[in-house]
Amino acid sequence: MSESPAHGRTPSAAHSDGSGGPRVAVRVASHALIAGLPVAVLGVVAIVLGPEISAGLDSRAVAAWRTVFTAIVIQGVPFLLLGTLVSAAISAFVPAWVFTRVLPRNPALAVPVAGVAGAVLPGCECASVPVAGSLMRRGVTPAAALAFLLSAPAINPIVLMATYVAFPGNPWMVAARLVASLLTSVVMGWLWLRLGREEWLRAPKGPTGHTAGASRAEEFRVSLQHDFLHAGGFLVVGAAAAATFNVTVPHSVLRLFSDSVWWSLPMLGMLAVVLAVCSEADAFVAASLTGFSPSARLAFMVVGPMVDLKLIALQSGTFGRAFALRFSSATWVVAVLSSALVGWWLL
Repeated sequence: MSESPAHGRTPSAAHSDGSGGPRVAVRVASHALIAGLPVAVLGVVAIVLGPEISAGLDSRAVAAWRTVFTAIVIQGVPFLLLGTLVSAAISAFVPAWVFTRVLPRNPALAVPVAGVAGAVLPGCECASVPVAGSLMRRGVTPAAALAFLLSAPAINPIVLMATYVAFPGNPWMVAARLVASLLTSVVMGWLWLRLGREEWLRAPKGPTGHTAGASRAEEFRVSLQHDFLHAGGFLVVGAAAAATFNVTVPHSVLRLFSDSVWWSLPMLGMLAVVLAVCSEADAFVAASLTGFSPSARLAFMVVGPMVDLKLIALQSGTFGRAFALRFSSATWVVAVLSSALVGWWLL
């Protein structure tokens, strides 16, 4: 004999119809309180400290910080978008076998080929990180992808043309930048091939492309969204760090090192790291540093596209912090030494 609907309800249904209602209401109210508490605290702080905050935002230091931060982000975002577009196109439309045929099978030979291939990407350092990550996801050996990552923002035609314009009548500076940058990228690729460890490099996350049954347009959209949103946050973090250094360190400190041949190269190498100038514009900054030797200004242009605060942040987000710290430190040393050698030879 069947039970009536009133007696046939399950305990869970009776619970949801009865005491479950107040519990759900209490849970929603508690979540709303927890979410609204930080907003309420910030509102109280804004009301109490509003005049002081407004006065601080009008100060010259904060205005300078805001200007530098905005300039770096505005410089970087278009090329970051370009890089993610190229990365998404590689992921969605280029079959993996293309890279295995273009690059030599011997990793030691693939490194210089990838370094020279960096000349075809018309972007700055922000664009090279997502493209290198996409190459690794498609099976390119990390050493070759890293050589491409370093060379692409430093030896592409736009950067070399900007260097020629910034140093009129001095084509040797263009040649020196090309040789020193390519030398650094190839040496770093070989060093990673020889000394790099798999546990240092976190495999880049993101769509690998060419999923069975998936639309190429949809793969392109998913890859573009993933890479741009992921890398964009680290670009902002790096820009904030560079702007903070610009505001806190007085320019008089830099002039202490301009008279020393030995200290001027590493000094401008460090300056390139913290200024985080886009590679399309760094030649004009280097040309304005007339108190430094040509080799020191060359170091500024070689280090900048390969190691700066926003790049370290981007590499940390893409390949892991352990990789970024080791790779950036080694790249900085190799770039400064290459600049010194090539500058002594050509300048």
